[in-house]
Amino acid sequence: MCLLVFAVNAHPRYRLILAGNRDEFHDRATEAARWWSGEPAMLAGRDIEAGGTWLGIDDRGRFGAITNIRDVTPAPPGAPSRGELITQFIRGGAAATHYLDTLRARAQNFAGFNLVLGDKKDVHFFNSRSGRCAMLSAGVHGLSNDALDTPWPKVIKATAGVRRLLELDEPDEAAMFDIFADREMAADADLPDTGVGLEYERMLSACFIVSPRYGTRSTTVIKVAHDGQIRFCERHFDVDGEMSGQRDFEFVTISDDSEQTA
Repeated sequence: MCLLVFAVNAHPRYRLILAGNRDEFHDRATEAARWWSGEPAMLAGRDIEAGGTWLGIDDRGRFGAITNIRDVTPAPPGAPSRGELITQFIRGGAAATHYLDTLRARAQNFAGFNLVLGDKKDVHFFNSRSGRCAMLSAGVHGLSNDALDTPWPKVIKATAGVRRLLELDEPDEAAMFDIFADREMAADADLPDTGVGLEYERMLSACFIVSPRYGTRSTTVIKVAHDGQIRFCERHFDVDGEMSGQRDFEFVTISDDSEQTA
């Protein structure tokens, strides 16, 4: 993911609402969200090149999402895929706190990343550059390719839009997708300087990115109700930014007593 907004216990009906865009090179092979084979059942898209995922959730309510950190520093030689971190957590039994404690010792083996993990109880955040690990308080949080809640223009815009929808009895799904479909670029004076040059800073400042080589490939909205009902909706886009498909999934979390607390 490259733009992610998640509302934690910020709506009377939902304990979690997560929405975001995955931006990627158009020639990187991707498989749309589906239920992966094996146990436990996991719903996620797949990066065919490396085999991992950028966003997933299982039928126990365990979920994970990852963004990279925009950094001109090259990844360590032979760095493993960051997408495997989500698969390992969701398919494992460790509590998020234990998983992240273990991950901290090897985080520098990967290219920079932000990782959001959660279960039926809590949502946790980890930044590999700073080593910061925290349980997130109730509220709305925004994340792109820097630290949590960094006030980049698109993070501010998307977070504010989601907050407005949370004022409704039922946050409108179509309106949620509209927030992440915004193609307006930020003014030059508001752009961050991440070392990629002004032209790319402009392009990357939009919530929804359209360019010949790189752009928004999918938008996903997940809503997890307090009663365990989960809705997962993913829209896919072609190189011109036109919607090329949509996948919808609805299911209920099952009871699971196997999660480790150590």
